[in-house]
Amino acid sequence: MAFPRPDAESKVFFQSILPPDPRIRVQPMFGNLAGFVNGNMFTGLFGSEVFVRLPEEARVRLLSEEGASPFEPMPGRPMTEYVVMPVAWRNEPEKAQTWVERSLNWAGGLPEKAAKPKK
Repeated sequence: MAFPRPDAESKVFFQSILPPDPRIRVQPMFGNLAGFVNGNMFTGLFGSEVFVRLPEEARVRLLSEEGASPFEPMPGRPMTEYVVMPVAWRNEPEKAQTWVERSLNWAGGLPEKAAKPKK
């Protein structure tokens, strides 16, 4: 299965909404980009969509926003804790930044995930 690829504008937007936090590591993920804190993915870019990882209460709140949806990188296979932010927020980056910061703060409190050894 081929995953969608982000365009240059999407990459610039994604980078622009990341907080200036030295704990954040951005790395390629399936031809896209993802942000990690303590080895845990907390946000990412999937084609032109930006998603965030949130606890249940915050997920419900974000999903109530028009244009938000569960993150399903493969049809019928949602990633439970992840929500795609509304595309319209590209015109309101402060909203997107607020949710990325919430995601970072929550994921930053999760137990550190050890890096998998490279083969």
